[in-house]
Amino acid sequence: MSSLATETTPRSPRLDLERFAATALQRAPFDFLIVPGFLKREALAAVERDFPAIESGGSFPSSSLKCGPAFTALLDELQGPAVTSAFERKFEIDLSGRPTMVTLRGQSRAKDGAIHTDSKTKLVTALIYVNSAWESDGGRLRMLNGPDDLEDYAAEVPPEAGTLVAFRCSPQAWHGHKAFVGPRRSIQLNWLTDQGVLNRELRRHALSAWTKKLLRFGK
Repeated sequence: MSSLATETTPRSPRLDLERFAATALQRAPFDFLIVPGFLKREALAAVERDFPAIESGGSFPSSSLKCGPAFTALLDELQGPAVTSAFERKFEIDLSGRPTMVTLRGQSRAKDGAIHTDSKTKLVTALIYVNSAWESDGGRLRMLNGPDDLEDYAAEVPPEAGTLVAFRCSPQAWHGHKAFVGPRRSIQLNWLTDQGVLNRELRRHALSAWTKKLLRFGK
C-alpha cells in the first residue's frame, strides 16, 4: 500500500524526518528542497568515521565498498519504509514497489559538476553531504533555472555535513556546480523506475570501478 495517505511523521535515530516534513517544497524552477541538519548532529561523528575510504573520482555503489557499522546502519535507514513514506508525502509521488539505489562519492574531479539532468529512469534524487566544513566556492550544488548558465540559479547548496538536497527528476531539473578538486563526500539515494534499471546500473558501476582499478594498477 502506498504511504501517500496522511500519517504522523515517524521518529528516526539518525535522520531528522520532522525537519524534513516541515521544510517547504520549492516548486520553481522544479520541485526541490534543501534541509540542513537532515542527518542529526549527534549521529554525524560516527557516520563520518565510518564513511568508506574512496580515493578515486566517480560514484560507487555502497554495496561495493567497505562501510563501518554506523554508516551501514544509516544506509539501511535511508532505504527503509519511513524515509520512502516521507518522500512520497513531500513530492506527492507513489514510490511503492520502486527499488532504491545508493551510490557514494569521495573525491571531486575538475570535470565534475557539469550542468545536467538525471536520467529518465530516476524518479527522485536525494543527496546527503558528509563533509565537516566547506569553505571553497567550488563544489556547491546549484539548482539552475535552465541548461545554459551556471550563474543563473535558484538556490546553492554548500556540501556541509548533514545537509540534504532532494529533487524530483524531470527534464527541467538542471543542476551542477563550479569545479572543485579534492575530497567531497556525498551519499546519493535514488528511487528508480524498476528492478531492471537497478540491475543495469549496478552492472555499469561495477564495470566502471573495475576499469578504474585496472588503470591504477597499470600506472
